[in-house]
Amino acid sequence: IQISSKGVINLAHRRSKWTPLMQMSANLSDITSIRSFFEFRTLDPEGAVFYGDTKEGRDWFVLSLRDGIPEMQIGKADILVSVKGGRKLNDGAWHLLELRSEGKFVVLEVNNKVELVVGLHSKLVEDDLTGKIRLALAGMLVDKQKLFHPFEPEIDACIRGGHWLNLSTTWDTDSTWEPQPCFSEIKKGSYFPGTGVAMFNTSDLPGLKTEEAGITVEIFGSWTGTTLSLQSTGFEYVLGELDGNKDVKEVQLGLKEESESVALPGEPATLTFTVLKHSLVVNSVSELETESLDFFSMWKKGMLLTFGGVPGDSEKAKSTHYLRGCLEKILVQGQVIDLDRALYKHTALSSHSCPTEAMNELTKSSYKAFILAG
Repeated sequence: IQISSKGVINLAHRRSKWTPLMQMSANLSDITSIRSFFEFRTLDPEGAVFYGDTKEGRDWFVLSLRDGIPEMQIGKADILVSVKGGRKLNDGAWHLLELRSEGKFVVLEVNNKVELVVGLHSKLVEDDLTGKIRLALAGMLVDKQKLFHPFEPEIDACIRGGHWLNLSTTWDTDSTWEPQPCFSEIKKGSYFPGTGVAMFNTSDLPGLKTEEAGITVEIFGSWTGTTLSLQSTGFEYVLGELDGNKDVKEVQLGLKEESESVALPGEPATLTFTVLKHSLVVNSVSELETESLDFFSMWKKGMLLTFGGVPGDSEKAKSTHYLRGCLEKILVQGQVIDLDRALYKHTALSSHSCPTEAMNELTKSSYKAFILAG
């Protein structure tokens, strides 16, 4: 698929972690301007933005964000350079970024102000203006092992109005890629459009501190549909809507061959799900005790914690409604959970931004759910 290089491009929703969302190439002999500029907007603190290389990747460059701050890494002959600096860019506003080469220096401007300058010199480097130059967005064309300072590449961001060197070439992308719109206005949070889930292995999440406190998962936001599910061998828990009834929340507690369902108030101010060593408690409405399962050990060994629905193709998965709305914050043991670190995340989900206009269609009441387990 060929995409206009000057149009609006959503850098999120890709299928592969390190493979660029799109790329282009040209003969170095056709390059008359070593200058690229584009508008950029994100709330994501980390990820790959813009990449370029020559000599089939032996000389390369990548612009990324770390803690919201621009970082440039360059590999050239025997030299690896990593420099981070300038203003934070993950404020949800559009910023004009310009990258250019000035001899042995690479310069980054943000909103017409120089923010970062990287100098590089090697006696082993020979000027060679033959061959191809490759450009890429939201990923890298060389192995991540070449990075001097590793980072998480996935980024929830949009760009527009791009001018890439002096090229009028279109971007090339995978034929399976489905373009996603950029929201006109955004707010912090993770957006679930009613399609897909994000899955975590509990063994990769913060663990038990005390048996009395258990493990807490807190969710803040405005949404409808299935909030989460928790699964292990012979066990499944689902917190979501009854099929066909949007006004009733359902808790399904399945233990081996047994199951129990309890209807909860439609729009509770607070939802609390407590998993202690041998018991589950939901808003003090439903309590289930079983000496046959040790939930603390199950959490440590690894259960599947899924936000937004029930994974798989089971009848239960098909009968539940996917979550639709904005999860403004997800905390496990007080630590913020980043959907970009999920074991699996559907490409339709936005990890770090929610459309402000969509909130009018959802209930305005915010509530949080706690999961305590071990």
